[in-house]
Amino acid sequence: MRARDAWPLDPDIIHLNHGSFGAVPTEVVEHQNALRAMADRSPVGWFPRIAEHVAEARTAVAPFVGARPEDSAFVPNASAAATVVYNSLRLEAEDEILVTDHGYGAITMGAARLARRFGAHVRAVGIPLFADRDEVVDIFRRAIGDRTRLIVIDQITSPTARVLPTADITALAHEHGIRVLVDGAHAPGLVADAAAVAGGDWWFGNMHKWPCAPRGSALLVTAAEDRQDLWPLIDSWGAPEPFPERFDTQGTIDATTYLSTPAAIDFIEREYTWARTRDTMRELADLGARMIADAVQPYVADDALATLPMPVDAMRLIRLPDGLGKTREEADALRMTLFDTVGVETAFTSFEGRGYYRLSVHLYTEISDFEAFIERCIPPILRAAAAAS
Repeated sequence: MRARDAWPLDPDIIHLNHGSFGAVPTEVVEHQNALRAMADRSPVGWFPRIAEHVAEARTAVAPFVGARPEDSAFVPNASAAATVVYNSLRLEAEDEILVTDHGYGAITMGAARLARRFGAHVRAVGIPLFADRDEVVDIFRRAIGDRTRLIVIDQITSPTARVLPTADITALAHEHGIRVLVDGAHAPGLVADAAAVAGGDWWFGNMHKWPCAPRGSALLVTAAEDRQDLWPLIDSWGAPEPFPERFDTQGTIDATTYLSTPAAIDFIEREYTWARTRDTMRELADLGARMIADAVQPYVADDALATLPMPVDAMRLIRLPDGLGKTREEADALRMTLFDTVGVETAFTSFEGRGYYRLSVHLYTEISDFEAFIERCIPPILRAAAAAS
C-alpha cells in the first residue's frame, strides 16, 4: 500500500520534519492503545508485572542497535540518558569536559551542570561544517588536554545533520584515559547496529525518532565496569536490582512507550525491511534537497545545497538566504511561523551564524511534499529575508 497510508498524519499538513519528534504508524498507535487499555482495566494486574514486560521489550529491542539486553536500559529520551550518565560521574576542580559546537543544546547544558557541581569546566571544540573524518579526529587530537576527563560527541549531529567519527574519537580518547559519551539520538534506524559501531563508554539513542516508536522511548547502552553507578531518574522498587534491571521499574510511568517499541521496529522490517527503508530515505532526501536547493539557489550566493563529507541517510541541509536563521532562536521562530501560516512542518537550524533548512524524511514522504514546500514556504522565506536585510 501507499506508505503514507500507514501513518495517521494530518493530510492537510505537509510533514517534512521527521527528525524532531518522529511519527508513529497507525498499527503501533493501536498497539499502544491496547496496552494502555489493559492497564486501565486492571491496574493491579498491570503494574506489579511491569518490570517483567519492560525486560522482555528491551530484550527484543537491544539487538536492533547491536547491543546485548544486559547492557541496555530503557529511558524516556536521549536527554534523560545523558542525565543518568552525568549523575554517575565524579570530577575534580579544573577537570575538563569536551563537547562540540555541533552538539544538542540540552545535552551540552547537562554537561555544564555536571561541571559546575565539581568546579570543572566545559570547552566546546569547533568542528568546521565540511570537515572530513580525518580532520575531525585531528581536531580532537589537538584539543585533548591534561585535564580532559570526558568527551561528549554526537554520532549524528542534530543541528548540522552529519555523521561524526565517534569510534575513532573513542579510540583516541582511550589512549589518554578519557571516557566518551556518545549521543546517538538520531542513530537508531539510520545506522545499522548503531550502538555497536559507535564506540564510547556509554551510548544512547532515541527509539521515537527513525524507528517510529511512541514518543518517550530511548535506550541507554553500556558495558562499562562502573555501570552499577547508573541509577534511574526515579527511585522506585527496582532500586535493589542491578543495572539494567533497576531501570525496568519506574513507578507508575506510562511504560507502554517502551513496550510498543518492538512493534514499531517489527512493523517497518515486516512491511519494508530496514535496509530498504534506509535506501529509500536516502533517495528521498537527495531528491528533495536537490529540488528545494534549485528553487532557493537564485537567492543564495553559495551553493544552496550543503554537501557534507559524512552525510546522513534521511537528512539534508539547504542554505537559507542571508539574514535568516542567524541564531537558534531565529531558526525556531521561522519554523513555527511557517507552520502557523502555511501548514508545513519544517526544521531550521543555525550554525556559525548562518541559517539552514534541515530537511528530514521518512517512508511516508512523497515528491508532492517537496513541491508543496517550494510553493508554500519559499515565498514567505524570501519575504522574511528581505525584511531582515
